[in-house]
Amino acid sequence: MYFTEEHELFRKSFQEFLQKEVVPHIEKWEETGTIERFIWKKFGDMGYFGLNYPEQYGGLDLDLFYTTIFLEELQKINSGGFAAAMWAHSYLAMTHLLKEGDDRIKEKYLAPSITGDKIGCLCITEPFGGSDVAGMRSTAVKKGDVYILNGSKTFITNGIYSDYLIVAAKTAPEKGGKGMSIFVVDRDSPGISATKLNKLGWRASDTAEIAFDNVEIPAENLMGEENLGFNYIMQHFALERLIMGINAHARAEFALDYAINYMGERVAFGKTIDQFQALRHSVAEMASEVEMCKEFNYSIVKRMIDGVYVVKEASMSKLLSTKIADEVIYNCLQLLGGYGYIEDYPMARMLRDSRLGPIGGGTSEILREIIAKMVIDKKEYKKAAR
Repeated sequence: MYFTEEHELFRKSFQEFLQKEVVPHIEKWEETGTIERFIWKKFGDMGYFGLNYPEQYGGLDLDLFYTTIFLEELQKINSGGFAAAMWAHSYLAMTHLLKEGDDRIKEKYLAPSITGDKIGCLCITEPFGGSDVAGMRSTAVKKGDVYILNGSKTFITNGIYSDYLIVAAKTAPEKGGKGMSIFVVDRDSPGISATKLNKLGWRASDTAEIAFDNVEIPAENLMGEENLGFNYIMQHFALERLIMGINAHARAEFALDYAINYMGERVAFGKTIDQFQALRHSVAEMASEVEMCKEFNYSIVKRMIDGVYVVKEASMSKLLSTKIADEVIYNCLQLLGGYGYIEDYPMARMLRDSRLGPIGGGTSEILREIIAKMVIDKKEYKKAAR
């Protein structure tokens, strides 16, 4: 219904690439918290960062089902941190470059991001305000032909090793959320400092708290129109939430497949444990929930391709898919018994990595309120006008 033969050929080739080029290094990257630079370039050389970006800037201009496959397969090598580093670069930072950047910015930042020569990060969340984007305190004051940026951001994926930062800051603080703008900032700009955060999961990725102390940003690095930053951020949240929903159903599916294989080999009381009714029914229920999430997410991708603004559906996807993924992985760990608790098996890491799902990209609590506004109050969210 959704995937063509070309899609499936891409899936197979990407699986082979990951097994050959990525999997042999995962344990080292999980241990060090540093993804070596060479792999970014290999991703770029293979076109993986340019799947749905314009050919004009080196992309492949493919549909979003290629992106869906990219996300799903990244979840099945058991490193949520590595997966996050890749998709945060390609679909958080680069999305803003594409949608709000002018031709100069696209040539300078987007084109080398597609080839893997530059790495980006998106800086929105702040230490004193996560889901309250409009309440951010960072400011960018215009002085002549530069903006002076002050403030801090936190929980930033790729926040240590990226080459540029997409930063949201208040350019008219008196206007609240309507006074926010988006900038692209070079990593080597004086006044930027970053501290790596020690996380429960996503150990391979570099997550940072970043401080900006009188950082000068050239006025030409303003993206889109001044004071429309909040609208741009809200518009792209639909894609981010859908991405996290797809990630969730994919890792849940991976966990379930692993558990089923394990159950077929583990013998207790003279038979494999996949023959015990209580365990079989648990698997049946989990498989049903994962399949429902997957089909819903595929339908959202199709609607997004068709130009529908899917903020409600994407919010619902993230809310339920991440919740179900956490529950499925928790129960799959239980199915492995003591081995589920051992680091040599995949479930312990998957449990830690999955836990970020209901937190990042809008917590489940804020998503429930957003969905309630649409369902109960009949609030309509519309695309930002450029």
